[in-house]
Amino acid sequence: MTDQELEKAAANGLINRRHLLGLGLAGMGAAVANSALAADAGMLLEIPAWSKTPGPGASDYGGRSSYAGQFQRMSGAPNPTYPGGGASRSPLQHLQGTITPNGLHFERHHAGVPDIDPSQHKLVINGLVRQPLVFSYEDLLKYPMVSKIYFLECSGNSGALWGANGADAPDGTAQSIHGLVSCAEWTGIPLSTLLDEAGVEPEARWIGAVGADAASMGRSVPLDRAMDDVLVALYQNGEPVRPEQGYPMRLLVPGCEGNISVKWLTQVKLTREPSHFRDETSKYTDTQPDRLSRQFTFPMGTKSLITTPSGQMTLNRPGLYQITGIAWSGRGSIRRVEVSADGGQTWADALLDDQHSHKALARFRIPWQWSGGSAILQSRATDSLGNIQPTRTGLINEVGLLGRYHFHGIQSWGVNSAGEVRNVFA
Repeated sequence: MTDQELEKAAANGLINRRHLLGLGLAGMGAAVANSALAADAGMLLEIPAWSKTPGPGASDYGGRSSYAGQFQRMSGAPNPTYPGGGASRSPLQHLQGTITPNGLHFERHHAGVPDIDPSQHKLVINGLVRQPLVFSYEDLLKYPMVSKIYFLECSGNSGALWGANGADAPDGTAQSIHGLVSCAEWTGIPLSTLLDEAGVEPEARWIGAVGADAASMGRSVPLDRAMDDVLVALYQNGEPVRPEQGYPMRLLVPGCEGNISVKWLTQVKLTREPSHFRDETSKYTDTQPDRLSRQFTFPMGTKSLITTPSGQMTLNRPGLYQITGIAWSGRGSIRRVEVSADGGQTWADALLDDQHSHKALARFRIPWQWSGGSAILQSRATDSLGNIQPTRTGLINEVGLLGRYHFHGIQSWGVNSAGEVRNVFA
């Protein structure tokens, strides 16, 4: 919404008082009156050149307007001791809605992106099954498919906020701190369909999923979870899954840490116990205060993030702003997001744009009147099971500072009197 749209919505009762953060309705009424008077005065409309001359014709593949900004994913420098490893982060502060464009969806690789010829790729289902099966890509295209909107989040997302004290606070953006989360419409075959066809033996309790990359990335998933809403995804946002997202096929385990949604899927093995793949012990475990490590922390916590205004942005002048952001939960849908401008002392309910989609991003918005002084902006999400996003301090008190995964504490953006926005530990 523009400033005028926000003002009109509030004046017409479309935004309840509980959805207003530090904003008086009387002041908004005056702004509406002024804007109406300006419209009555009339303005000359000059027809620009682009409305008089035909432009270029259709293109083979659509691209972004040259005026829309050249934002892109953020990738780290190559590491010679970790060939092909690394991640690219989504530019969350530049996006709206809840669907991430395919070209901006975050990436995480352990041995680079394999160049797979789908005609040579196979998916094997074996182990504790009555009938081992081998599927080609063409075989899978013949199966009935479903389309679902789900988020994916790397378990290491937001890990910089585990810093021990305020001196460690990273001066980053929403992208650099939190950009390992994205959301898309995924289309594919329920894994349960393929497992039922193979015939799961009664003693099977887990599956081991393995990818075809050079790391032979493997992860274990409990069988009851695999038989729920897990997909063998072939399409993302309507087009074939891109190579960096697992072409020609990937596992998609909704709501769980992104690492178990194995890309370039080539094997699903039914087992009695977890397989304890390399990355289930060397990484993706949560070290506890007693220095023991907990494995298999699958669901991602209830979480939210203000994307505008956010780190390294600047508010140009005091006045009305729209606070917006995203919220998600690996255990359900988002039912409530509250926003604070005073570091959590008081809260107001934000408006949710989405339809409370299960295990998908939700977009929230709330108008805020910035007076020109200092402020600390925070958001707090509640999911459909009643799980409430914890404060950063509360999360650290619960799990300690030894881990580096599954951070879902409240993000604090500090605004100073010059309008500069920075990450702070509040």
